[in-house]
Amino acid sequence: MALSEIDRNLLQRCLARKPRAWEDFVDRFTGLVVHVVNHSAQSRSLRLSPEDREDLVAHVFLTIVKDDLGILRHFRGESSLATYLTVIARRATVAELLKRKGPSKLDGSLAHAQRADGDGGLEQRVSDREEVERMMADLDSAEANIVRMYHLEGKSYQEISTAVGMPENSVGPTLSRARRKMRERAEESA
Repeated sequence: MALSEIDRNLLQRCLARKPRAWEDFVDRFTGLVVHVVNHSAQSRSLRLSPEDREDLVAHVFLTIVKDDLGILRHFRGESSLATYLTVIARRATVAELLKRKGPSKLDGSLAHAQRADGDGGLEQRVSDREEVERMMADLDSAEANIVRMYHLEGKSYQEISTAVGMPENSVGPTLSRARRKMRERAEESA
């Protein structure tokens, strides 16, 4: 999709520092940035607190204004502005999540994975390292290794892929299967 006339005008107004241009830009693209932040966190199996979400959205907009709107100045108009900003927002969000990785840096809310179906029971169990170790004993060694690297060592899908020699797009499904097995076994023993 090509750059729309509305976005072209908005971009020109921002770069010319016209009154209310930045406010209009933020109003137009805040929803998109929030969606990208949420999706980026969810795809990494991270749950964001409202404060974390606000911080990450602010970080994206700060990235855009950095270097005198350098990111907007580099836009060539070969796609829609929304598509361009989606890529920028995702990169900025993922970089910030990696920088903040660890339980003490994001209010603890990013420290543990959230199950895709939203059940918080497994998430609470994951916070207890001993419980996770016990539950992992029921998994085959490859699954247990991936669960350990992701949930206990905080490694990314890419890092796990490199370490175990598995395609990166296979890490998520393997984690999902392992979580399902752990949940089922936990329910059986309850």
